[in-house]
This record gives sequence, C-alpha cells and structure tokens, in this order.
Amino acid sequence: MTPRPFACLVFRSDADQISCEADQVSIELVGAEQHGVTQQVLENAAAAVLHYFRTEKGLKNVSLNEFAHAMVLVLRGFGFNVRVEDEEPPPVRVMETDLEGIAKECGGAFELGFFPRLRRELEVHLEQEPEVIRFTGLRSCVMRLSGSQRWGQRCQALNDQIVDYMRDCLGRLPGKIRCAVVVE
Repeated sequence: MTPRPFACLVFRSDADQISCEADQVSIELVGAEQHGVTQQVLENAAAAVLHYFRTEKGLKNVSLNEFAHAMVLVLRGFGFNVRVEDEEPPPVRVMETDLEGIAKECGGAFELGFFPRLRRELEVHLEQEPEVIRFTGLRSCVMRLSGSQRWGQRCQALNDQIVDYMRDCLGRLPGKIRCAVVVE
C-alpha cells in the first residue's frame, strides 16, 4: 500500500485555523445534485483545487470561502450549474426596449416602419446574448400605431399581430434562442 500524498490545507477564519484533508471538506453547493455532480466528481474537483492552492499558488492557508468559490469555478468549468449556498446568484442580464419608443421613432410610417424596426431591435438584443429580453409599453404602442383613443377590436388585433410577429421572428432565427422574451 502506497502512502497517500500530503493532501491537506489549513482553513482559516477570523480567529481559528483548522487543518483538514481535501476529501473531508464538505461544501454545500446549491444545485449540485440536480445537475449530476457525484461524490467522485466533488472529490476530484477538491483535489484539483487543493493542488492549485498548494502547488500553483504556494499557499498553506486559505479561507473556507476561497476554497468554496474555487470549487464552484472548477465545477462550472465542467458545465455544472452550481453555486455556494451563501453566494448571491449572478444578476440576470436583461435587455429592455420600449415598444412605444419604437413606434414614435417610426413617425408617419406607422406599421410599415414599426415591424422592420422591431425585428432589427430583436436581432441586436440577441447578438448581445442576454438572459432576458423585455419589451415594455405594448398597450401604448398599439394605441399610438392604431391612432385609437380607446381599446377596441382593431387594437386587440394589432396587439396580437405584434406578438405573433415577434414569435415568427424568433422562430426564423438559426439555432436555439437561449433567453426569455417578455412582452408587457
């Protein structure tokens, strides 16, 4: 039986230091089980992180927080969607456009200018790979384009036409859309 190589870090907090082997460290990773992170994957990732801190960085002491965040980076690098329990989820990248603003920009071109401009706006947003694209002001946009003072059947038809047009534009794009599109 060959002896195990020294695989230990000293975890520090404000006042205490704890010596611990990497395979004894248990980190609460949110989403780990849901995304198929097995115990073996965790042990291998912990060994890699240990190697990084000890060999690459030459450290003998690291905070538990540093170790946990390094573990998360390694697991994310392997495609797992995990985070440390106390970690705030990253902010959602949202692109927002005011539909009434697009209608104003079209001036007297009304729907003839609006729909091509809407398609370009959608394409520009998708190029930036947001997580959410939000289009606001649908009702006021419809009222402006239709020239109506009150909501009626014509307004509802135009409202539905705009939403259908956006669905059609998204459906015609090559590849898979990787974001949510919200129309309010």
